[in-house]
Amino acid sequence: MNIKVLTLFPDMFTALDHSIVGRAQEDARIHLEYINFRDYSTNRHGRVDDSPYGGGAGMLLTPQPVFDAVAALPKANRRIIAMTPTGQRFDQTVAEEWAQESELVFLCGHYEGFDQRIHDELVTDEVSLGDFVLTGGELAAMTMIDAVVRLLPDVLGKSASHEDDSFSTGLLEYPHYTRPADYNGLVVPDVLLSGNHAKIEQWRRQQALKRTQERRPDLLESADLSASDLKYLRSISGLSND
Repeated sequence: MNIKVLTLFPDMFTALDHSIVGRAQEDARIHLEYINFRDYSTNRHGRVDDSPYGGGAGMLLTPQPVFDAVAALPKANRRIIAMTPTGQRFDQTVAEEWAQESELVFLCGHYEGFDQRIHDELVTDEVSLGDFVLTGGELAAMTMIDAVVRLLPDVLGKSASHEDDSFSTGLLEYPHYTRPADYNGLVVPDVLLSGNHAKIEQWRRQQALKRTQERRPDLLESADLSASDLKYLRSISGLSND
């Protein structure tokens, strides 16, 4: 996958040179490129912002540098993604969709955002990291890139490592334990030591259901729940089976 980032602050992205994303670059699973669209400004002072028509606080990123930076990219089928608090909320489903693409381009804004013509003519996706406002789009883009890259084939150590992740199944993920089985009197649940894989899978499913009900009950409204799932949820809610 090719990932290009249009940003005024390319040095912020050094965090992606480490861990899983860093290894994905070393193994040529992905190619990351950072483009400072200030380099495309035709303003003699290199300015990329101006005051908004109609007045108002703050400055807007002007069309010319961004249009020219995008025009300079090699022709390809790509998604051009604008980081904006007015966009669709990013989630695991979006990450899984983007992981099927061959090229992603992230536009990182600053100030009061981009001139609307950039959104209208260049952008295919307007996406928000959440219901809050950041000073720029870089942190959001880094988070989204990390979420997508870990879903690509052979990036994680095991191909199934992400399949039980929180949100991938529609539920929050179940708890995990490792050695030692007893740490200062804090013990691993017996079922995980039993070797009974059917019982372990049942326990994990029930723990995921319980955690989701306690922390994110809204997810249960759209989760694919079996009859046994519903029975378990009723039991821990103190409701009858009727």
